[in-house]
Amino acid sequence: MTTKATKSKPSYQYDAIVIGTGPGGEGVAMQLAKAGQKVAVIERYEAVGGGCTHWGTIPSKALRHSVSRLIEYNQTPLFSENQVNRHVTFAEVMRHASGVIRSQSKLRASFYDRNRVTLIHGEASFIDANTVKIVHADGSAEQITAKQIALATGSRPYCPKDIDFSHPRIYNSDTILSLKHEPQNIIIYGAGVIGSEYASIFRGMGVKVDLVNMRERLLSFLDTEISDALSYHLWNNGVVIRHMESYTSVEGREDSVIMNLESGKRMRADCLLFANGRTGNTDMLNLDAIGLKADSRGQVRVDENYRTEVDNVFAVGDVIGYPSLASAAYNQGRAAAEAMCTGKANSGLVEDIPTGIYTIPEISSVGKTEQELTAQKIPYEVGRAQFKHLARAQIASTTVGSLKILFHRETKEVLGIHCFGERASEIVHIGQAIMQQKDGGNTIDYFVNTTFNYPTMAEAYRVAALNGLNRIF
Repeated sequence: MTTKATKSKPSYQYDAIVIGTGPGGEGVAMQLAKAGQKVAVIERYEAVGGGCTHWGTIPSKALRHSVSRLIEYNQTPLFSENQVNRHVTFAEVMRHASGVIRSQSKLRASFYDRNRVTLIHGEASFIDANTVKIVHADGSAEQITAKQIALATGSRPYCPKDIDFSHPRIYNSDTILSLKHEPQNIIIYGAGVIGSEYASIFRGMGVKVDLVNMRERLLSFLDTEISDALSYHLWNNGVVIRHMESYTSVEGREDSVIMNLESGKRMRADCLLFANGRTGNTDMLNLDAIGLKADSRGQVRVDENYRTEVDNVFAVGDVIGYPSLASAAYNQGRAAAEAMCTGKANSGLVEDIPTGIYTIPEISSVGKTEQELTAQKIPYEVGRAQFKHLARAQIASTTVGSLKILFHRETKEVLGIHCFGERASEIVHIGQAIMQQKDGGNTIDYFVNTTFNYPTMAEAYRVAALNGLNRIF
């Protein structure tokens, strides 16, 4: 009598390995841990938090906040005695930002400890689809295995090879945080979100700024009125914006940087910030070992469940491209973890992801722009509230800006919210919450029938709603 040999299931050290501890990796790891999975997380740097915490979102927004408060201080007659402006150095502002970074990293590290997630520091690369090699800072190496693996390695600034980024006066958006000297003027190449934010920061510190934009307008994905408002305020504050320009060469000198443009222009400044795009951190992962390929921007493709072309390998965050937002990455991580546990990401991202741009003033929006609604021939109307008319804005001396509500003129459904001004990234969420309501709950009438605290910036919704409804006949 013969018996069939039973095929044993492979034995792994972990249920899942997560590579990267930014918002995406944290989202995956926490959700898997709470589902009872045995999880290992690999972080290449000494502290957790990823680029978001150490070089991107947190430091740049901490910088922006400090500079914004400095501007507010200098423009408030109550504080600016003898009409003498207070000045701070970049290093002084960075000291505050460094404290925030340390606090955030310490907090995020406690999450892994509290949820019994194994945290391993080192450089990760694939041996096969279930095995990862980790090279530690001291040169030693180990291998760990798992049933599933999630990539959350983030991205880094794109640095073209024809520019010498080792030069002490040439920076990208990571290295600018280590700026040691005090520039009198700076060239910022790239007028996307990062370039526009740093243009606001440096100009707010009194540095002359040349902002080079390869397109016809700033942040062309925004509602045109909001884009125009940003252009005006940067221009009004002294930023020189050069549209439709591209560089041909960059010369790093001992005392300056010279940028030559295709149009024949030559620009000179104390330093250069190159902020033109980002590249996914996949080149160090040895993706060839598992048959996975990244595109020219270092990004990998995923399906609606955040699964790559390799069945047991998932990816979230900047490494998969759009929308490349820390806020979205965390939710992507949670959704990917759900798919890793159940096979399907039922809690996928909402369709309308809010945009938050931390220029001075701030910009935030969610939903459709006027241009999109016009192209789609949707009969919409506009409701506006100017911040200068709000008591809270007058009290806080934050009167620059406005709130715009786009709504269907027949059903009164809110279609888009666009905000420009201080605290815009907070204000937009009120409109976002209403836009997500079902069964007729999404209507501009909500803002008219609801009592808002007075005085508040939120009151702008009532003002804008009444303004818009007055246009309907």
